Amino acid sequence: MRVDLHCHSLCSDGTDPAEAVGARARERGVVLFCLTDHDTCAGWAAAASAHGDALRGVEISCDDDGQTVHVLAYDTGGPWHELEARLDAIRSARRNRLRVIAARLAQRGVHVDLEPLLALAGSRSVGRPDVARAMIEQGLVTSIKEAFSRWLYDGGPGDAPGHRLPLPEALALGRAAGARMSLAHPHQLGERAARILRRHRGDGLTGVEAYYGAYDPAERGRWTTIANELGLVCTGGSDRHTEGDLDLGVELPEARAGALVAWLGR
Repeated sequence: MRVDLHCHSLCSDGTDPAEAVGARARERGVVLFCLTDHDTCAGWAAAASAHGDALRGVEISCDDDGQTVHVLAYDTGGPWHELEARLDAIRSARRNRLRVIAARLAQRGVHVDLEPLLALAGSRSVGRPDVARAMIEQGLVTSIKEAFSRWLYDGGPGDAPGHRLPLPEALALGRAAGARMSLAHPHQLGERAARILRRHRGDGLTGVEAYYGAYDPAERGRWTTIANELGLVCTGGSDRHTEGDLDLGVELPEARAGALVAWLGR
């Protein structure tokens, strides 16, 4: 089965409108599809209308002892509005974070006007890449890479504390909303990923993104083995953000796909 349960649109840090992502998924033959923008479901309706059938979901930015962990949450018909309300508050805090970043840059003689960006962003989730793009447009840096390497890296002169849910709180919110939850791109966490999965399986983290688009067979095997060991469901997605990324859709074997569909209540 061709699935994509992890991709992004303009509603967070992707470059395509949500409806275009949904249409592309349909063209690519993606049967099981979910737009998972960062901390927002604003694009779900548009993506679903273009695809014809789409799960509602979100990629939640979490904190685990100071390290960022991303959890993919999928709606199965519970009180999802409670989760969305908490994410709305986080998005508001992120907008304020960007203003703090602009003030810190100004103290160092780098003056970035973020208000037009924030007005244009509307309700979508914003973050440091938006600051980087504004810096490029205003001629302060030549690339996103330069903006981060000089100013915006973690703990850098233009950085400010982020707003991420503690992982246990995010999982509790997901459970209360009746969501199914999967650990996104576990390779980014290395050995820590397995420890997180063992520690929080009983808290609702019952999936792992073992079929991540960029994985080779060895990397995929690493995470399917852990899934087998812990009795987890394997999810899959491209993590596509832009035209230059891998295209939408990953193939799941029949048995994995069947377990995934059952897990999602589809």
